Amino acid sequence: MSTPALLLRGGRLVDPSQGLNEIGDLLIVNGLIEGSGHLGEIRRDGALETIDCAGQVVSPGFVDVHCHLREPGREAVETIVTGARAAAAGGFTAVCAMPNTDPVTDNQAAVGFIIRQAQRAGAARVYPIGAISIGQMGQTLAEFGEMVGAGAVAVSDDGKPVVSAQLMRTALEYARTFGIPVADHCEEPTLAANGAMNEGIISARLGLRGIPAEAEEIMAIRDILLARLTGGHIHLCHMSTKGSVELIRWGKDRHINVTAEVCPHHLSLTEEAVEGYDTNAKMNPPLRTAADVAALQEAVKDGTIDVIATDHAPHHYDEKEREFADAPNGIVGLETALAVNLTWLVHRGVIDVPMLVERMACAPARIFKLPGGTLRRGSVADVTVFDPDAPWTVDPARFRSKGRNTPYAGHTLRGLVGLTVVEGRVIHRREQ
Repeated sequence: MSTPALLLRGGRLVDPSQGLNEIGDLLIVNGLIEGSGHLGEIRRDGALETIDCAGQVVSPGFVDVHCHLREPGREAVETIVTGARAAAAGGFTAVCAMPNTDPVTDNQAAVGFIIRQAQRAGAARVYPIGAISIGQMGQTLAEFGEMVGAGAVAVSDDGKPVVSAQLMRTALEYARTFGIPVADHCEEPTLAANGAMNEGIISARLGLRGIPAEAEEIMAIRDILLARLTGGHIHLCHMSTKGSVELIRWGKDRHINVTAEVCPHHLSLTEEAVEGYDTNAKMNPPLRTAADVAALQEAVKDGTIDVIATDHAPHHYDEKEREFADAPNGIVGLETALAVNLTWLVHRGVIDVPMLVERMACAPARIFKLPGGTLRRGSVADVTVFDPDAPWTVDPARFRSKGRNTPYAGHTLRGLVGLTVVEGRVIHRREQ
C-alpha cells in the first residue's frame, strides 16, 4: 500500500545542511522529500494529506546515537517497541541502540534480532551498535565485519570502558576498514571504582564516594592519541567535564578523527541535584559542576562537541528506590531531550534553533552515516515538527517509555513535538 503524499504547510523550515531557515511548505511523496519552499496550492493526482505547521519548526528528524533499549534481557524495563515509540514521541526518527543487553549484542544474529524487532515496532528507526569485545569482557575483539554486514552502524562497549589500550588500538584499526566509528565510554576504572557522584565538596558533605573528572579525561586523551596513531574514528560518549572539552579541542585542532557527544542532563544540571540523595540524579558519568556545564554548553556552541545524545537508560522503579550508592546509574531521556535543550540552551541564548537542529539531527546522521539529517530534495522523508515555545510540565506517568526515572519530573519545560515522520509516514502526532 503506497503512502499518501504529505504536505507540511506554513512551518519554519530549518535545515542547516543546506542553510535553510525560512517559512514555507514541505512536500513529501513516496517517502522522499519532493520539494520545499513556497509551494502554493498543490494539485496532485491521488491522495494528499495537508498538515498545518504554522508556528512550528519543520526540521530533519532527530537522530539519537546513544540509547539503551534493554532488549533482549530486560524487557520489563524497556523493549525495542516501547523505546522506539518513546523516541518518536520525543521527535527522534532514528536511534542507535547500545549493545549492553543480555546477551550482549556482539554477533550478527544479535544485530539481526534488533533490526527485526524494530521493523515490527513501526516507529523510529533503530540502528544496532555492536560490541567492541565479545561479551563486553574487554579481552577478545568481536567480529566487526559480520555485525556491520548484519546492520550495525558502530561499535562500543558502552556501560564499560575499554581498559586495554592495545584492544582499543586494534578496534580502531579494524573499524577503520569498515568505515565505522568506535564509541567509547571514557572511564578509568581504578579512579572511578565505587564512585557514586562527582568528587568534590558536595560528595564529601553527603558522605558519598566521588568520581574525579580525571577518570574521564585520562581515557579521553588516551583514545584521542590512539585515533591519531591509527587514523581510526573515535567517538567519545557522554562527555561531562571542562577538561574533556579542552582535550577534544586539542585533538580537533590537530585534525585527529575525533567526534564527541554530550547529554542534555550534563548541559542543564549540576551535582547539586544529588542533594537529598535523589537517585534520579545518579548517572555515569556523574553530574558535574557549574563550570563544567558552562564549558560543555560553549563546546556545543563552537562545535567542539558535535552531537547531543540522550544516553536514555531506563530502570525499574524498585531499582532506583535504593540507597544512593547502591542504585543503578542512568535516566530516561528520549521524551525530554528536545525540551531540555530548548529550555537550557535556546531560550537562554546559548545557541539558536538551527544550531540545535544541527547537533540533534544533521551532525549525528552525518557522523554515523545514517539516512536522514536533511530536507534536501530526493532525501528520505524523516522529519520532525515541533513548537519551540510551548510550555509543558514533565509527568513521567505519561511517558511512552517504560522508564520513569527522570530528574525533570515536575519541571516546566518549553518545547513540544507536534509530528514525527519516518519515510513519509506519520509515526507520532501530538494529542490535542
